[in-house]
Amino acid sequence: MDNGASSYRRFLAGDERAFDEILHLYRDNLIFFLNRYVHNMTVAEDLAIDAFVDLLVHTHRYHFKTSLKTYLFMVGRSLALNYLKKQSKHPTVPLFEANATDEADLEEKLVAEERKRMVNQALEQLPEEMRLVIHLVYFEELSYEETAKIMKKNKKQVDNLLYRAKQALRPILGREGNL
Repeated sequence: MDNGASSYRRFLAGDERAFDEILHLYRDNLIFFLNRYVHNMTVAEDLAIDAFVDLLVHTHRYHFKTSLKTYLFMVGRSLALNYLKKQSKHPTVPLFEANATDEADLEEKLVAEERKRMVNQALEQLPEEMRLVIHLVYFEELSYEETAKIMKKNKKQVDNLLYRAKQALRPILGREGNL
């Protein structure tokens, strides 16, 4: 099922609603992925918008050789790395946003948030490449081939990196009794 590519073809044919479908399919995942690089949700949202604008403006760049999701993540990764490069020269002070909480199912939400926090803490103890490969394969559900393209590695390197990352996570999560 490649709704992204078919929606993009429809968009190129003139169906403007098709791009809304693409946004709906990939926006949140792309923002979460970019946040892993920049550690700032507002910046991640801006970079995700830039990736989608790139898709709109430069229609000739996407050739349907990879999935649309992979292409967007490659563009997003490139934008995030460029942003980090610029930030290293001109750092800024981050502003924190307050999240509005729903009162319904607050206990379940707190438990889920605690679990996410523990998993993220465990992931933060891993090297950057290991965190990235786990995020792409397990959270974004990308194939090893798509992950390899995004990370600029071959499939075997991704497989080995994922194996080492899982091996490194087992004692961390087991030792803290998180999952």
